[in-house]
Amino acid sequence: MKWRDLMCGEVRPEHVGQRLTLAGWADSRRDHGGLVFIDLRDRTGICQLVVNPERAPEASKTAHDVRNEFVLRAEGEVVARAPDAVNPNIPTGEVELQVDTLEVLSRSTPLPFQLEEEGVDETLRLRYRWLDLRRPKMQRNIALRAQMVSIIRRTMEEAGFLEIETPILFKPTPEGARDFVVPSRLQPGRFFALPQSPQILKQLLVIAGFDRYFQIARCFRDEDLRADRVQEIGQLDVEMAFPDRELIFELMERMMQAVWRETIGVELDTPFPRLTWEEADRRFGSDKPDLRFGLEIEDATEVTRGSEFGVFGNAPTVRFLRVPQEFSRAELERLEEVAKEWGAKGLAYLVYDETGEVRSPIAKFLSEEELAVFRSEPGSTVVFGADDPAVVSRVLGQLRLHLGRELGLIGENAWSWLWVTDFPMFEWKEEEKRWVAVHHPFTRPTPEWEERFDADPANARAYAYDLIGNGNELGGGSFRMHEADLQARVFSVLQLSEEEQRSRFGFLLDALAMGAPPHGGIAFGIDRMMMVLARESNLRDVIAFPKNQAGVDPMSGAPSELEEEQLRELGIKVVRKSD
Repeated sequence: MKWRDLMCGEVRPEHVGQRLTLAGWADSRRDHGGLVFIDLRDRTGICQLVVNPERAPEASKTAHDVRNEFVLRAEGEVVARAPDAVNPNIPTGEVELQVDTLEVLSRSTPLPFQLEEEGVDETLRLRYRWLDLRRPKMQRNIALRAQMVSIIRRTMEEAGFLEIETPILFKPTPEGARDFVVPSRLQPGRFFALPQSPQILKQLLVIAGFDRYFQIARCFRDEDLRADRVQEIGQLDVEMAFPDRELIFELMERMMQAVWRETIGVELDTPFPRLTWEEADRRFGSDKPDLRFGLEIEDATEVTRGSEFGVFGNAPTVRFLRVPQEFSRAELERLEEVAKEWGAKGLAYLVYDETGEVRSPIAKFLSEEELAVFRSEPGSTVVFGADDPAVVSRVLGQLRLHLGRELGLIGENAWSWLWVTDFPMFEWKEEEKRWVAVHHPFTRPTPEWEERFDADPANARAYAYDLIGNGNELGGGSFRMHEADLQARVFSVLQLSEEEQRSRFGFLLDALAMGAPPHGGIAFGIDRMMMVLARESNLRDVIAFPKNQAGVDPMSGAPSELEEEQLRELGIKVVRKSD
C-alpha cells in the first residue's frame, strides 16, 4: 500500500488535475450540512480536504465521524480553490483535495487539551508530550533544532574537525555541579558518573593526536532547575591542538552566521564586539550583558568620597543608572523591592521632573559637584547602588535588565552578540573556606598571570572567553594547561592534596607529562542556543522530552523506584530522608 504521494504542506497549484494520496492528522473538521471540510495536517503543513456526498458518498459517511487528531488517508483530485476561498495565510491556500476515498487509519480518544488552546498548564503539556509536540510551535522548534545541528556539523567538518564520541559512563570529576551517578553491578560499591561535559576526554583526544575534535554531546548535571537550565543538555563540544583564539572566534562567528542566515533569514554582522570581564561588569553589571539597549552603569565612587550623604561617602563602590523616565513614588517603591531581591539595602534616587527640577530626599546632602555629575535630562530618574563592588554590580545589573524589559527598551527584532574575555580565574567560597575555579580547574591563566596566579588568586585572570547572545551565555571556552606542573599548581590553589590529585586526575596528569600539545576549545549549549534562536523564554520548549522543574518526567513517571531484587543485586540500600 502507498500511504501518500506528497506531504500535506507540499501540495501546490502545479498539482491541479493530478490524483494524489495524502495522509496525516485531522487538524479540524467543518460540516456544512452536505460538504465536509477537513484540514489534514503533518509536520510540513495543512492541506484542505473537501468531501462531497454527491461525488463520494462512502467517504462522506466516514468524514462525518472524523474527530480532531484522527489519522486519515485520503485519495482524490487536486483542484484550484474558488478565488473567494483562497487562504493567503498558508502555502497550500490556493488548492484543495476533492476526496474520492477516505480511510480512518487510527482513532483518538477525547483530548486532554486542544492543540490550539492557549495557557495549557505545563505539567499537563509534559504529561501528554506526544500530543503537545504536535502543536505548530513545537513542530517548528524541533525542526529548527534539527536544522541548526545540521548546520553546526557541516561548519565544523568544513573546518577540518572530526566528530568523535566519548563515553557516557565515566569517572566522577568536579565540574561545578553534582554528578548523576550510576552503580556498577560488576564492581559492587563502585559508581560511574554521567559526564557533566566531555572536558577531560576531549583534552585526551587532542593529546592523542586528534588535533581538531568536535562532538554533539549529551551532558548531565544534577542541579536545581530554572527556565533556562535543565539537567540533561545538548552541547557542541570543540577542542583543538595548537589553539589560535582568533581562529576559534572566527569559526564560531561563521557558524552563528550560517545558523541564523539559513534558519530564520537573519544576517549577523561580524566580527562580534569584545569586552573584558572587568569592563562588562563595570558597564553592565553582568558577565553576560544584553547589548540590545543602552542604559549603561556609570561610576561615582571617586566623586562621592567624603560625601555628606553617608551611604555614599562610606560605601566602597557607588554607581548609578540614568533612566529615561520620571518615576512616581509608587514606581520607585516597586523598583526598590526589585533591588532588595538582589541584595540592596535600599534604593537611593534623584528624580528630574519635566522642568528639570530635582526631587529626592537625598538631594540636600549632595554637593554641587556631585549634583552636577548626576544631572540628567528632564523627565528622567537616576538610581544608585552603594555597597561592595559585587553587590552593586549584581543589583544594578538586574535593575538594568528589569528596566529594559519594563520600559520597552529592547528592540523586538534586535540581536546582540559579543565576546567576554579575561575572566577571574578563581572565586572564594566562604562556606567552604577555599578557592574554586570560575570556569573549570583545567583553564590556564593568562600569560601575564602564569608565574603568579597562585600568589594572588583573588586577582588572577583566566585565558577564558564566553560568547553572549541577547544576554544569554551561549558558549564558553578557554585555553587549557598542557604542562603537568602548571596543572598541579592550579590543583594546589583548589586545595587538592597530591593524593587527591592522583586519585581523581592521575590519568590526566600522566597524559600531560607525555607530550601534550598546547590546546584549547569551546562548548556551546545547544538548548540555550535554540532558546535564543526560537525566541523562547523556556528551555523546555526547545527540547523534545524534557523534565519539569522538579527534575521529573510527568509523561513516564521517571525517576521511578527500583524493585528490591534489583537493589540487592546492585548492593544498594535506599535511605529515606527524614520528614
